[in-house]
Amino acid sequence: MGVGEKLCKHEVGLNEDIMLQQCAGEENWVDSRTVYIGHKVPPPGTEAYIPQRYPDNRIVSSKYTFWNFIPKNLFEQFRRIANFYFLIIFLVQLIIDTPTSPITSGLPLFFVITVTAIKQGYEDWLRHKADNAINQCPVHVVQHGKVVRKQSRKLQVGDVVLVKEDETFPCDLILLSTSRDDGTCFVTTASLDGESSHKTYYAVQDTKAFNTEEEVDTIQATIECEQPQPDLYKFVGRINIYLDRDEPIARPLGSENLLLRGATLKNTEYIYAVAIYTGMETKMALNYQSKSQKRSAVEKSMNAYLIVYLCILISKALINTVFKYVWQADPNRDEPWYNQKTETERQRHILIRAFTDFLAFMVLFNYIIPVSMYVTVEMQKFLGSYFISWDDEMFDEELGEGALVNTSDLNEELGQVEYVFTDKTGTLTENNMEFIECCVDGHVYVPHAICNGQIMSGASSIDMIDSSPSAEGKEHEELFFRALCLCHTVQVKEEETVDGIKRGIHQGKATSFYISSSPDEVALVEGMKRLGFTYLRLKDSHMEILNREDEIERFELLEVLNFDSVRRRMSVIVRSNSGELYLFCKGADSSIFPRVISGKVDQVRARVEHNAVEGLRTLCVAYKKLSREEYEQVCHLLSSAKLALQDRDKKLAEAYDVIERDFILLGATAVEDRLQDKAADTIESLHKAGMKVWVLTGDKMETAAATCYASKLFRRNTQILELTTKRTEEQSLHDVLFDLSRTVLRQHGSMTRDTFSGLSSDFQDYGLIIDGATLSAVMKPAQEGSSTGGNYKEIFLEICRNCSAVLCCRMAPLQKAQIVKLIKASKEHPITLAIGDGANDVSMILEAHVGIGIMGKEGRQAARNSDYAIPKFKHLKKMLLVHGHYYYIRISELVQYFFYKNVCFIFPQFLYQFFCGFSQQPLYDTAYLTLYNISFTSLPILLYSLIEQHINMDILKRDPTLYRDIAKNSLLQWPIFVYWTFLGVFDAVVFFFGAFFLFDNTTFTSNGQMFGNWTFGTLVFTVLVFTVTLKLALDTHYWTWINHFVIWGSLLFYVIFSLLWGGIIWPFLNYQRMYYVFMQMLASGPAWLSIILLIMVSLLPDVVKKVLCRALWPTTTERIQNADKLYKGHLSEFTPLSSLHAPPVHGRGRNEGQNHTHRRSDSSPPKKVMYTHWGGGPNYCTFRSFLPFGENPRLSGVGYAYTAPGPETSV
Repeated sequence: MGVGEKLCKHEVGLNEDIMLQQCAGEENWVDSRTVYIGHKVPPPGTEAYIPQRYPDNRIVSSKYTFWNFIPKNLFEQFRRIANFYFLIIFLVQLIIDTPTSPITSGLPLFFVITVTAIKQGYEDWLRHKADNAINQCPVHVVQHGKVVRKQSRKLQVGDVVLVKEDETFPCDLILLSTSRDDGTCFVTTASLDGESSHKTYYAVQDTKAFNTEEEVDTIQATIECEQPQPDLYKFVGRINIYLDRDEPIARPLGSENLLLRGATLKNTEYIYAVAIYTGMETKMALNYQSKSQKRSAVEKSMNAYLIVYLCILISKALINTVFKYVWQADPNRDEPWYNQKTETERQRHILIRAFTDFLAFMVLFNYIIPVSMYVTVEMQKFLGSYFISWDDEMFDEELGEGALVNTSDLNEELGQVEYVFTDKTGTLTENNMEFIECCVDGHVYVPHAICNGQIMSGASSIDMIDSSPSAEGKEHEELFFRALCLCHTVQVKEEETVDGIKRGIHQGKATSFYISSSPDEVALVEGMKRLGFTYLRLKDSHMEILNREDEIERFELLEVLNFDSVRRRMSVIVRSNSGELYLFCKGADSSIFPRVISGKVDQVRARVEHNAVEGLRTLCVAYKKLSREEYEQVCHLLSSAKLALQDRDKKLAEAYDVIERDFILLGATAVEDRLQDKAADTIESLHKAGMKVWVLTGDKMETAAATCYASKLFRRNTQILELTTKRTEEQSLHDVLFDLSRTVLRQHGSMTRDTFSGLSSDFQDYGLIIDGATLSAVMKPAQEGSSTGGNYKEIFLEICRNCSAVLCCRMAPLQKAQIVKLIKASKEHPITLAIGDGANDVSMILEAHVGIGIMGKEGRQAARNSDYAIPKFKHLKKMLLVHGHYYYIRISELVQYFFYKNVCFIFPQFLYQFFCGFSQQPLYDTAYLTLYNISFTSLPILLYSLIEQHINMDILKRDPTLYRDIAKNSLLQWPIFVYWTFLGVFDAVVFFFGAFFLFDNTTFTSNGQMFGNWTFGTLVFTVLVFTVTLKLALDTHYWTWINHFVIWGSLLFYVIFSLLWGGIIWPFLNYQRMYYVFMQMLASGPAWLSIILLIMVSLLPDVVKKVLCRALWPTTTERIQNADKLYKGHLSEFTPLSSLHAPPVHGRGRNEGQNHTHRRSDSSPPKKVMYTHWGGGPNYCTFRSFLPFGENPRLSGVGYAYTAPGPETSV
């Protein structure tokens, strides 16, 4: 049985009350629904016919319709602070007489709203397209004894549906009959719960014989069942079948009769089933956690900065309004002889005049709030997301697919991740089981492709398969192999086409291959086949085995005691040809050993423990012979439990407990679920980058822990802390939590792990293991009046914070989401990322700040609901360490630069009011006001934010610790924001007063003409455009021809536009104030000089600051940039980068007091091949390192020493 199924059955079995609280809506259904099969009215007099209305089978995942798109989208956009603010400003400009035209704020706003609406409309159109593809796919329905084709959306509750092999179920169905005689069918639920294995479902006993359309059409029955609820594993109902008798036959219905929408029919030719839940009422639709709008940390910072700038704007407007009335207190200034006021102006109340003036100043200065920043950010995110899709290194040959971006709003969040929550099966591992070995009575057998057995060294008394020590040993060995061939739920298929490739056809002969609900079972049966015992088929309730002598043995299958995750074992009762009755049982060691009364327990236990430490999944096998009387007793126990309608599960569990005891131990098996390629390397890199990795799985603790060791989540020296049901049974939860808390805090004092590099071995590494049941107890809200309850969450979080890795096993899907939510809400508010491949991971993916789906074997549900989808777990490394790093660096520069250039733009306007009597006179022309943010300065920063690479991509991949430099939103902190703002104010003061003092002598032109206010404004604006563009050029590290084209092209465009704007008399303008202004300014020599001088003075402080910081206090990033320049961009081809890290602070690293260029003793050899650059040509010559082991290679002529890496990097 698969992990997902075990997981939820475990939850239902152990914690039904918890599941009731968790599954929203589950306890809310009050009434049941009655479904009339084939819409047939029941016979008169049996029951009242009440037709009910149900939704059709339409699935809707889109957000807008054709009719509501414009109002709904506008409403959502104007909920943004900046958009709403600009709308108000635009309306103010329309209503009152303001210094600037309404077009100046209306045009940018219209542009922003339109671009965003087009982007969101396009994304929603894609969702509509996907919905239509699903809703219009054809479905076969039985009507009046014939099969008709319908569109899926037209399916009604009560319709009888025909589904053929490999088709997907169109809605939730109750199985009536199948093409198989025993009334079973096989289904894969990969798109629902992540299980790719085959599960068996059962038809209703009384209808399984109806195998044709005509027969099915004669069924007269009603189904009573619960109202729709989201739990995939729970279903309660009953079917009333009306045969010739008046009294209907009632049969119970359970989840084994319910086929869920999204699951696929396998290994069964066709089935007939009746629709009971359709459309948005299907369990699959109810399990969609509504997608809330995720917002990145950068967007939150932007909004905070926006509020600061709004305060600056209001204070500027207030200051100017107050000064205006102070200045106009003198009547000569208030009403000069050449500008008399009208009567209405004189009579207006002073407060109304002051308010109007305040609004006018607000409009004049409103450009300090950069509306175009939002559209630039939108475009940067949308276009930038293509770099992930285009990345060839994230393309998977096997799948033929690369990474997908489902939402582009969170790109920069990939550079801020602090916690990674990952699923295990199919995410860290391949979900591909391989049989490794088995141990019978202490003898170890290893299957081999060539011979049937192989001697292994290092185990006690190991034999070839064909030679066993004694007759009894031989008998046990054969019993063991037979037990594994019989104790399973595997089906045999002759051949199958999988993804267009025929499986099972071998050298022209059709060979059988196995399918099962559990990959472990298939691995065991295939392992037995390689050891000489082949399971052939189950036919007429007889299991057939081909033994080593090529003889067919037949065993009658009498009972199957199915696996469940509480018992953690399964059994079969079989009768051999000679009439002997056997009970074979296989299960987890913890559930078999206590029930064994004889056998070589110690040897087998030693081998099981050895294999578990190796990371293998182990199972033990035992048997007992049954007498006739015992068998009859067993039959009676089982049948009475199975017929119970109340507490059926509980009664079955009690019966199983009585039956499965007094075993003779046979042996144990070991199966490996291989780790995905480079999974361990990826986890190690994430650790070095300062992220905490948690594994959340439905698997059992031992297996999950073994995987965690293999994937380097836990190291060999990690001290494991357990918070499990086993431990809380011995001690109270309260005591266990306080014990763990003491253990962890004794080591660390009051400091948390975050203080340390996470790699230093001076500190004990802790790993925590917790299971689902204990987690539920920890999460339980405090009881009224209890002093201890309620603070468990805090203690739990404190323990987790001090652990380098956490493993949560036996998790229900909603518990995974709860854990993510708990960490998100903790006091540090860390950025979380969840990654998984199955539908059981969807709620966790939707809950985390960033959700990543893996396009695995377990369907596409996770990939569809995620923000990003990648083919393999290993691609997460590049996604975070390279793409995430770049996105964050780019967008943080974009945000800071936008605020900076708008301060530079508007502050001179503010200063100008002091020189024009606070008359709201604009300093710049309307065209310049409108186009400054839209065209003169927008393209260079957009391009920078798309292609800037401050550090080479290879270096970022090789040195994950660089990720720590940008952690916790470090580039958008308040000190940096204040620096950029002050830089903008300084530049604005230089522009304004520089031009003002240079213009002190107004006869500035050679012909003695005087300059006017528009020439002054144009001079300031020219210096402004050149300064802010060159500032960006100074910040650019990665130059391409596109950068050159855009940066110099923008400046050229400004000049050409100014010449055209002022050089032609435009007929549509009612004023020509700019006519010939620009040309006249450029005709003046001093103007040229002042432009060049002011640009240099403005840029000087930033250049000086950069040079000093790089020389005296370089960051790790800056060290690497300097070294990369030294090696002409080939730094990444040399030895590792530990030498470039800042020297450790005293007391924090192990290499205290060492200078970073000193030689460090090393346990790893330097890289054997080095590249050097000869002369100026592009020839690279490779030569072997001839230095002694552990020496530092020193590059001649460079004067820069490279240290070989220490065992671990201290940051």
